[in-house]
Amino acid sequence: MNYTELSTKYMVQEYTADPSRETVEKLAEELDKSIKSVIGKLSREGVYRREIYKTKSGETPVTKVEIVSSIAESLGLDGDTLLGLDKAPKNTLKLLEKGINGVV
Repeated sequence: MNYTELSTKYMVQEYTADPSRETVEKLAEELDKSIKSVIGKLSREGVYRREIYKTKSGETPVTKVEIVSSIAESLGLDGDTLLGLDKAPKNTLKLLEKGINGVV
């Protein structure tokens, strides 16, 4: 069975008020739909926002290549100038980036 206009309006209203995985799960249970179905419908309605992955420390993940690019940019260098720096430990790169930007 498809979503009615009323159930769609309710879903959008509930999700917009609290855009979280818990809301999606609650809606799926209330409307007797799968979580994927609810996410799909909310996506088609243009309101669903995918949760952004966070690291264990609560930070948005950044790759070593992105850190090296940031370091190069801070030094006014081309990213290719620092070839191989991405092989260094990530924590070392983060410290270097902070030092260069005067954040340490």
